[in-house]
Amino acid sequence: MDASRSQDSGKDAGRAADKASFVSQLGPLLFLTTIFFINFVGRIVPAPLLPSIETDLGIAHAEAGSFFLLTSMGYFIALLCSGFVSSRLNHRRTIVLSAVSVGGALICVSLCHSLWIMRAALFVVGMSAGIYLPSGIAALTSLIDPRHWGKAIAVHELAPNLGFVAAPLLAEAFMIWFSWRGVIVFLGVSSIMAGAAFHFWGRGGDFPGESPNFGALKNLFAERAFWIMAVLFCLGICGTLGIYTMLPLYLVIDQGFNRNWANTLVALSRIPSVFMALVAGWLSDRFGPRMTIASVFLITGLLTILLGTVSDAWIVALVFLQPVIAACFFPPGFAALSAIGPPSARNVSVSLTIPAAFVFGGGAIPMGIGMMADMGFFDLGIALTGLVILAGFILALFLKPGRSNSLAHRPS
Repeated sequence: MDASRSQDSGKDAGRAADKASFVSQLGPLLFLTTIFFINFVGRIVPAPLLPSIETDLGIAHAEAGSFFLLTSMGYFIALLCSGFVSSRLNHRRTIVLSAVSVGGALICVSLCHSLWIMRAALFVVGMSAGIYLPSGIAALTSLIDPRHWGKAIAVHELAPNLGFVAAPLLAEAFMIWFSWRGVIVFLGVSSIMAGAAFHFWGRGGDFPGESPNFGALKNLFAERAFWIMAVLFCLGICGTLGIYTMLPLYLVIDQGFNRNWANTLVALSRIPSVFMALVAGWLSDRFGPRMTIASVFLITGLLTILLGTVSDAWIVALVFLQPVIAACFFPPGFAALSAIGPPSARNVSVSLTIPAAFVFGGGAIPMGIGMMADMGFFDLGIALTGLVILAGFILALFLKPGRSNSLAHRPS
């Protein structure tokens, strides 16, 4: 009896120590999450500001949509080259460089009165933001005990989900007193201060990164599933970020909403998406990534088509429903992507797929919608985007189980 009690008390003490160790690491983790949050909001905040930016600069919808293409292209290039930067500096200095550079570039954006200079500044914002993520993850995993990596990464990934909610609310709060330029300046200064604070008080990442291993590409490119997943991630980001960037402008220009109500509605509609990752993860485990991904694209595509064809009260319901379903792609999407190729190539598959997806789904699609809007077919641009997303339903059905993975559900 005494031995049993001793074992139980030992287990309780172990669990308490385990919990305490993660809690003790929350401070540095939240520090990195805050930097990631400002990094992400800085990239997407032009979306709720587009109506004001268009009026101030006198630009067309397609020109406004090009902002996201330039930001995504900068992000794409920097993310691919981030290993070269962190190998010469180290991860800690790369995080500081990213935060300070994002802040400086955002301040330059706020001062722009020329379309081309603003495009160049947004390209630099994308490049500055792109070098953060690999170093941020490396610093995070160096700080946190491996037993807690799942929880730590989940906390870190709250940054983009909360960013979707915060960007419109932040824009509206500041535009009560300032112009759109004041919103950008605030984010720029915040990013510089966060970078400086991390330089003096931040922890983790005091080691160099590794340059990309191009030898791992050969086997990866030979996998048909990789190319299918690359396209599906393009469509997945199209259904989330691509629609998000142009939705406030669409609600104002085509649906007759005032800017404040449009941005508030878009912000509120993203709150349920923060919790949908848990539901999507459960569905992926229950039905398999392939069927979950196919179902998500089918429903998201249909809802996006409806978003471009209905009006009045229905539009409000669709603004809430579309992102809730679209956000369900990423847990099964990452599960399927991680199952492709040998373990040594998995980080390469992610580093190649995500930047390209941002360029297409978060850059080219918003610009395309803007071009349709300039021709007087804003609603058709949204509906056609839904048709493109719908193609992901068919493509997902071509995913096949690989030698060492199972993209389709197999009952145990």
